[in-house]
This record gives sequence, structure tokens and C-alpha cells, in this order.
Amino acid sequence: MKTLFKLAGWLAMTGALISCGNNKEMADYRIIPLPREVVATSNGEFVLDNGTKIIYPGDNEMMQRNARFLADYLKEATGADYATESGTDGKGNILLCLGLAAENPEAYQVDVTSDGVTITGASEAGVFYGIQTLRKSVSPVKNSTPVLASVLIKDYPRFSYRGAHFDVSRHFFTVDEAKSYIDMMVLHNMNRLHWHLTDDQGWRLEIKKYPLLTEIGANRKETVIGRNSGEYDGKPYGGFYTQEQAREIVAYAAERYITVIPEIDLPGHMQAALAAYPHLGCTGGPYEVWTQWGVSDNVLCAGNDSVLTFIDDILSEVMDIFPSRYVHVGGDECPKAKWETCPKCQARIKTLGIKGDAKHSKEEYLQSFVINHAENFLNEHGRQIIGWDEILEGGLAPNATVMSWRGEGGGIEAARQKHDVIMTPNTYLYFDYYQTKDTENEPLAIGGYLPIERVYNYEPMPASLTPEEQKFIVGVQANHWSEYIPSYSQLQYMALPRWAALSEIQWTNPDKKDYKDFLSRLPRLINLYALEGYNYATHVFDVKANFVANSAGGTVDVVMNTIDNAPIHYTLDGTEPTAASPVADSILVIKQSCTLNALALRPTGNSRMLTEKIAFSKSTSKPTKANQPVNKQYQYNGVTTLTDGLKGNGNYKTGRWIAFYRNDMDVTIDMQQSIEISSVAFTTCVEKGDWIFDARGFTVEVSDDGDNFTEVASEEYPAMKESDRNGLYEHKLTFTPVQARYVRVLVPSEKSIPQWHGGRGNSGFLFVDEVTIE
Repeated sequence: MKTLFKLAGWLAMTGALISCGNNKEMADYRIIPLPREVVATSNGEFVLDNGTKIIYPGDNEMMQRNARFLADYLKEATGADYATESGTDGKGNILLCLGLAAENPEAYQVDVTSDGVTITGASEAGVFYGIQTLRKSVSPVKNSTPVLASVLIKDYPRFSYRGAHFDVSRHFFTVDEAKSYIDMMVLHNMNRLHWHLTDDQGWRLEIKKYPLLTEIGANRKETVIGRNSGEYDGKPYGGFYTQEQAREIVAYAAERYITVIPEIDLPGHMQAALAAYPHLGCTGGPYEVWTQWGVSDNVLCAGNDSVLTFIDDILSEVMDIFPSRYVHVGGDECPKAKWETCPKCQARIKTLGIKGDAKHSKEEYLQSFVINHAENFLNEHGRQIIGWDEILEGGLAPNATVMSWRGEGGGIEAARQKHDVIMTPNTYLYFDYYQTKDTENEPLAIGGYLPIERVYNYEPMPASLTPEEQKFIVGVQANHWSEYIPSYSQLQYMALPRWAALSEIQWTNPDKKDYKDFLSRLPRLINLYALEGYNYATHVFDVKANFVANSAGGTVDVVMNTIDNAPIHYTLDGTEPTAASPVADSILVIKQSCTLNALALRPTGNSRMLTEKIAFSKSTSKPTKANQPVNKQYQYNGVTTLTDGLKGNGNYKTGRWIAFYRNDMDVTIDMQQSIEISSVAFTTCVEKGDWIFDARGFTVEVSDDGDNFTEVASEEYPAMKESDRNGLYEHKLTFTPVQARYVRVLVPSEKSIPQWHGGRGNSGFLFVDEVTIE
């Protein structure tokens, strides 16, 4: 695999760190996230020259620190030193002050006149966010003098919880890297760090009462190569934070108005803990720190009283380190297989009088017993729990906040039950997913496809909730699971610039959001990424292409564009475009099979090449109708995806596949005239772990009038075996040539997942791409 950690070439392109001889640089208030209200005034302009001071209230240590932060930001951007001092006179200076009358404690106001700059906050945190706005308005140009046009900015965030998730269990990150992560959060106006400290693959926090958690549980003997390939690297892997180091990170975050929320994931995801203390498991072990990815069946024994003591002891030390009101207790992906056969767990079920019902099994209700125990213990000490949406199974703990990750369903249900909800759906906010369809030239990722535009367009307030229920949606968070993020550089690459889109979801009102406008503001923020040395992804500068199956003309129409309107040169013969190649300045009409290559040519360097193979068959760009509905979650461009001449790869979330769930693929293609055909083919994408299975059959029917169809070929396929591979499956029916105008393609989906699978008995997804008729 090639990796795309290429930063240097983009520094010049974005204009960052230009060396100038003390030139004046006009500030630009069109920042990210976009403030609520920016009003130009007629009060002249203010020059931040070397005589400008930053004034703060003398008796307020937090405001003094705010002033120092601002001075450091301005020095970093311009190279100039700005003095800080206590006082109340802001004439000719930057004045930081409190006293803004606002309901939201993070509200601020920035007032720029020819006499100076005043940043007023409803709290010290509000002032800090005003400072971030000023920081992002100033161009990072060395040896320059910022000039600020007069303006009045009034702003406060949409959501009180603006989070980023930090998984250090699968791969460990140092104290300095954790601090850098916090600094990245500051730049994006985030205020909650969700620190995932424990999992099957490593326990990362020192617990003094249980020293083996870090002596044994923090170290795995080796790590699987790739996606559970069965091959291992043979290299011991470990790392943990002492309690002193954890407190250091918590304090560093607090100085920047970020609350660290620790996660001790229970009762599942505990194999590292069981390796250290095997008596806490249902079987007694032996266990080892897990060396592969996924979800281990080895979980805490819910029938063992020493497990409850263990939970209390762990949470006691966690509370001593982390002052956060919330402690995350996980509750996700807890397999019940061991509990079903464990005498202690079954005895606990009997003692508690737990019974299964149509909604939940008795083991799911047993999980609620464990979660409720943790919640009660935390509540007794003045704390609250957050849990993943699985804590809804078996009944929700009374005061729990739900983090909805399996789509929005869990969050919607919790809000209707009047529980606070943090939206973090994997379909929009899992930043361990690929950012581009060109996965062959990306670092290995878990899969999926989540480009920045899809992130930006996420609206976390479900329309299905009433206005009163919507009040329980208190925050938004993106998650970074680190199975395939082995280095901090790659973590930055997966976060940036998607965090820019996330920050506007978290902060900016939806009526102010506009993706095109966001893109116009993004290069300025990327200048700051370059200034800070962050390793960001550059896909946003690539050529973007929209392919449309034009049934009227029987063509595939292509519209290409770039973020900065750079000229796009293309070829259709597979060769690399040059400056002499045609420019795509209008709709590109494709009439036959070809390989489209396109480049944005810039003086500072070319974009990466867009390559698409367009394969024409008799069905390409023909009118296509779905007789049964396409699954809404995976409909993308709809049923025309099946006849657009473009074939999907092994990633089912790229938009090149459409899905059918609990119904079959049943489509009719209008060939627009009676023609001879002798074969029909299609491709499925299988990912059994995600409940995506191959087709169970294939039938082709033909018609002259679109109403009366005759079957010409059919075959059935067996249910998939556990040993069957994931990936692409080609299906083709060849038959005696027939004349037909309408071709109906019926493909049954898997209605009952086989017994060997965790989703046994449920319906499976059917993902299908190009239907090819010859």
C-alpha cells in the first residue's frame, strides 16, 4: 500500500508560512467553525503592531492564562512578541474581560474598532473561544503585521458537548501526543475528550489496587497483520499511563477548557483485564491480551461477586484521577455466549428473578444488572455514566447518557425516554473509515467510506423527534478507533480536515451551514494545520467528479470540479493528462467504454489523479426502475447506480453499491427498443461480519410491453458457509439469444442468516452493483 502522508507539497499551495518583510495582512473573519453573527462596522481598522498589549483582569489566573495563550498564538502566526499585563484599559490594545450577559456560559463577543479589540465572555471559557476566533482570523504569515477591520462578532455554540474520541488501547499514544491531540481539539472549538483507556487489546491506565492490569494487561505478545489475516508480526506491544501522567493530561486539557471523560469499557471488551486477573472471567482462563481485532467472547463474569468489587475499586481510582462529572462505562458489544453456559451467571439470573421476553433475552437483562451496579456506585459518589447505545438492551439505567453509535436509532429511543444523548453514528462520524474511494492508495483502514462532504452534511437533530425530545440531544462526537491507526501521524491524517466539518456540526447553527461556503473557508484553516505541523489529508484538493447515467442520450455525463476552481485536464485513453490535454470546463459526455484520467494542474503542484473505468454494455444509461425498495441507508444515487457504467470495489460504502434489506432486488431495465440479448450479469459485495451476504438466486425475465414477462434463465444459490470468503462475487446467466425491450432482474436476498453467524435468523443485506446486459 502506498501512503499519502505528503505535507510539504501542500504548504506552498495553501499559502502557509509565507515569508514577508513585515507586510500588513488583513484578517479574515470567515473562519471555521463559522460564528453565529459577524457584522462589519464603520469604526475603521486596528493594527496589531509590536506596541499592542494583551490586557486581562489582574485577579483572575484563568484570564491571565488566556492572555498568554493569545500571545503565543500570535507569535506563532506572525513571529512577533505581544506583551501581556493586568489592567482594564484596552485603548490601543486587546482587552480580555468577563461580564457578557448570556445564558450560554461559552458565549463571547469580539468588538474591533480603530481603538482596539475587546473580547468579552460569559465565562473564562467564552473568552477562550473568542481568542480562537481571533487566532483563526489572523493569517499565519511570518514577519507580518495583522490588520483587523472593524467588526462585531457575537457567538455561542449550538451543542454543549463537542467531543472527540481517543482510543489508546489498540494502539498507544504518548503523553506528548495526547497533549497535541488536545491542541488539535482547541483549534476546532471542542470541549470533551472521550479517552478510551481499556479494551481486549490492552489496559492503559495504572490502577494501584490491581497492579497486574498494567504489568500484564498492558502488553500483548504480538499484533495481527492487516484485518485478522491469521498472520502476526511477532513483536511485543505495550504502553500505559501512570496515574500521575493521566492527571497531567487532565490538567493540560482543563487549562484549555476541555473535560476529559475516561472510559472503562465493561462488562465486555475486558480480555486484557482477564489476562491479568483470570478469576474475573466465566471460565477462569487462562487468557491472554488479545492479539487480533474484533470482539472477544471472554467478558466479565456477571455472576461473580468479586467482579462487582473489581468494578467498584476500578471506578474509585478512576474518579480520583478524573474530576469529570461523567464516566463512560462502555456497555457495547458484550457477547453473551459465556453467560449462557456459566453456572454463576445463570445462578445470578435465577436469584434476581430475571426472565427473557420478546424484547430481550435474560442475558441482556443481566447486562443491565451490571451497568446499573456501575451507575449506582458512580451516582453515590456524585458522578453520572455515559454508555454506548447497547446499554438500552435490557432496560436503560435511570440516569444514563446514551452515546448513539449504531446509527441514530439508539439515540432516538433514548431521547424519547428522556435521557441525554450524544450523537456519534458510525455512518457519519467514524473517522477510522476511509476518506476516499481510492483505497488502494490509502493507509489501511477498517473499511467504510466517509468523505468530508458526507460528514459536513450530517444533521444530528433527528426530524422524527418532537421539539421537546430534541432537547435531549446534547452533543456530537466523532470516534477514532485505532486498530488500523498505528501512529500519531496517521491519527492526524484520519482526523484532519474532517474535524473541520465536525466542528461546524458541533458549533454552527444549521441555517448558517453551506458546504460550498465551507470549502471556500477551509484553506485558511489548513494554513494553520501547516503552521502547527499537523499531518492532514489532502483529498479535498483533488478532482471531484459526479457521474450521471443520462438515459435520454444513452451516455454517462461527467461533471468535474475542484475546491479552488483549478483547471482540470483529462484523457480518455488511460494516459496521464498534461497541460496539453483537454480541459473539463463543462459536462463531459461519455458514449463508449474508456478509462477517464483527470488532474487539477496548479503552479504549486498537481492534484492526485482521478481514475475511473467506464464500461458500456447494452444496459448502460438505460432507464432503470426498482420494483422493490432500495434500502434508504444505502441508496446513494438510487437504482440508476446499477446501470451507470461504473463498478464498485470491495468497499460497500463508496456509493457505487446499493443495498436491499428484508426484500429482494427486483429491477426492470428499459432497453428503449427491442434488441437481442443473450446474457445478464451483476456483482455482489459480501462482508459477512457486517451482515452482508451473497445473493440466494438470480432470475432473468423479458418483455415487449413492460407488463407481461417471460422467464429466460434462473438459478438458485446456497446459503453462505462460515468459510466462504468476503469480497466480490460475480454472477452471470447466459441463455439462447432473445429479442426484448424490457429486462427484469430478480435477485433474492438472504432472509435468514445461517446458524453459524452471530446474526443468525435475521435478514442479511444484499449489496449489488452494475447490471451488465449483452
